[in-house]
Amino acid sequence: MIGFIIAIILFNTVAFITNKKLSLNQIIHIWCFTVSLQMMVDLFVDVKYEGYWYFDKEIGWTSIPSIALIVPPVNMIFLNWYPVNSRAVKRIVYFVCWYVFILIYEKVALLPEPWGYFHYGWWNLWISAIVDPFLLLVLIFFYKWTCKMEKMVCQKRSN
Repeated sequence: MIGFIIAIILFNTVAFITNKKLSLNQIIHIWCFTVSLQMMVDLFVDVKYEGYWYFDKEIGWTSIPSIALIVPPVNMIFLNWYPVNSRAVKRIVYFVCWYVFILIYEKVALLPEPWGYFHYGWWNLWISAIVDPFLLLVLIFFYKWTCKMEKMVCQKRSN
């Protein structure tokens, strides 16, 4: 539980203090998208197939902060610092650094309590290593799409 509380405070503090790029609209979209996607995936992998779980296998109130307060601010940080208009090499290096960070963080979350809060059933770090790049790419595409829609709405309002 200690690692969980530290992660919530740290990730949310960094996300909101360092945010220079994301509008409130974008933050809300990222947060809602992240929570929705995580709940859909967790419904099957966590609840139905017991691939992994937070704290314990039962659905409980402790699942809510893990879904709503850990991954959304991390996604905010990732997108806030993402070098959208930079050369491909810089975007790739940034992507790989985050990919490694996510895998390391998952390993830390697997530590025994009181530091860890995440547990594996049949899931393992190798599966995360395969899935995580796709999740980051989906997040980037969603962010770009949201920016495009935001720009389109603003242009329609100004006409």
